[in-house]
Amino acid sequence: MSISKILTSLEKSWERDDVLLKIKKGLSTEEIVNEFLANNQVKIKEFNSLLRPEDIDLLNQVGQLSECESKLINKINNLNYSTNNENHHTINQKNISPFNRVPHNKISSFMINWSNKFVVFALLTISAIALSKQAWA
Repeated sequence: MSISKILTSLEKSWERDDVLLKIKKGLSTEEIVNEFLANNQVKIKEFNSLLRPEDIDLLNQVGQLSECESKLINKINNLNYSTNNENHHTINQKNISPFNRVPHNKISSFMINWSNKFVVFALLTISAIALSKQAWA
């Protein structure tokens, strides 16, 4: 059997839609791969016997490509998770009732005004006490 016929046969055995259905049914990737290897053991052995050294290099490069794609998918999923988490946090912040939430700028302006008034009042009181002590002395 030629290498192209073996590859065509293996490709038909590894239908992506069928693999996806198996994943949706709850099979692990290890189970899916082991099942494929068991069902196609003869073809895979024949395929390996027909491989040339440059084919093996190409096969390794395809494996590295698959690893890169897997890492890319994981990073995209992580970005989506963090974006969704931030969106969920923003939605939760919007759901807080306005009676329980006071804007930070109002709190800070209140504190600044209150502290300024307190300092001015304290200085006026100290000045008044000092002046009255001088007047009575």
